[in-house]
Amino acid sequence: MDSTAATGTAPAPPRPDQRAVRRAAWAGLIGTALEQYDFVIYGTASALVFSDLFFPGISPAAGLLASFSTYAVGFAARPLGGLIFSRLGDRLGRKWVLVATLLLMGGSTLAIGLLPTFDQVGLLAPVLLVLCRCLQGLGAGAEQAGGATLLTETAAPGRRGRLAALVMTGAALGTAVGAVAWVLAQLLPPDQLLSWGWRVVFASSLLVTVAALVLRRRLAESPVFQELRAHDAEPRRPVAEVFRHGRRPLLLVFLMNLGVSTQSYTYQVFMASYLVSSVGIDADLVPKVLLIGALCGGIAAFGFGRLSDRFGRRPVSGAIFAALVLLPGPSFLALGTGSTAAIVVVVVLGFVLACHGLVGVQMSYFPELFGSRYRYAGVTLGREFSSVLGGGIAPLVCTALVAAFAGSWIPVAVYMSLLALVSGVATWLAPETRDRDLTTERDAER
Repeated sequence: MDSTAATGTAPAPPRPDQRAVRRAAWAGLIGTALEQYDFVIYGTASALVFSDLFFPGISPAAGLLASFSTYAVGFAARPLGGLIFSRLGDRLGRKWVLVATLLLMGGSTLAIGLLPTFDQVGLLAPVLLVLCRCLQGLGAGAEQAGGATLLTETAAPGRRGRLAALVMTGAALGTAVGAVAWVLAQLLPPDQLLSWGWRVVFASSLLVTVAALVLRRRLAESPVFQELRAHDAEPRRPVAEVFRHGRRPLLLVFLMNLGVSTQSYTYQVFMASYLVSSVGIDADLVPKVLLIGALCGGIAAFGFGRLSDRFGRRPVSGAIFAALVLLPGPSFLALGTGSTAAIVVVVVLGFVLACHGLVGVQMSYFPELFGSRYRYAGVTLGREFSSVLGGGIAPLVCTALVAAFAGSWIPVAVYMSLLALVSGVATWLAPETRDRDLTTERDAER
């Protein structure tokens, strides 16, 4: 007689294939690095050069608003990309979608670097910029969620937090490489930067795309999805199922991501323009500060992911949200001093807590909230719809608030703190999910 049957205990789950785990880790890290690289170079270009290239002849403030509006368009396209690719990810597999989104993002970014400017084709230039930005957003709409889902489903219990957090370590790497690209581009004379230097920055994404594609083509499908396929249990309509049966975790993911997305893109994008236009620092300092922040954020993502493996997702997330509620006011006071050291400290804290640290914990937390049948769809839709109202419009809202309140930073700080508070409350209402069985079709319960 089988000893497990005699004792009444269930057999231990098989250990994950370590080669598959390593490949998944590298594929998630490099792929997310490309996504973040694309968004960072676009966001930095929005703050530094796009108003001159695509929206000339208007006031600097209006040009900046127009430039950030095209940035927000990419976020508006992300839910549509999430709807399309999450359905395919739960039906065809995580790997297939990660390859498709990679090619779409990389191709769109390369196309931006080839666009004609306003001086060359007039109004067609910003129209083409918006179109490329939409395609970029479509691809990004399932990228991080796909990497997080695959890594969480591949890792062994007790190690999911740190492994899934590598997605945000990859995001930090992309931010760092994007910052380096702009540091090098700004070594050029201003006329050469505006004529061809900015194009080289966008064309360089081709190198990252090829490297990520090589890794992802060798990627194994997640064990959870393989089990679903073996039992012919893939959902035919995962999006409909998540709206029918997974509304509670979907709402939790939406609210938990709202505040962190707002603060993340405020630190990464808006503060670049704020430091130049309101504080008066040299624009050449911005990419260097972003580089330092990204490097620290990448380390923090893995560290907080590891802490969540030990102490749980909920307490670690809640502690970071409490800090994010309190951080904006002191941050702007420190920025106002114009001190390089103070600026570096503020940006590093923003990256460590909001941009990468907290999101690193969410990379495992969000997939663990959902059952196996519509996990990809749930994580993608919850994150991407909230990203539109959070990170997508954050630079635009912050710029408008500063303009409307005579340059005051106080409304921006209040805006950041209130949304962090909303996400903190949602985290307090969420269940703890550390080490739960990911093969079950049930959602996590408190």
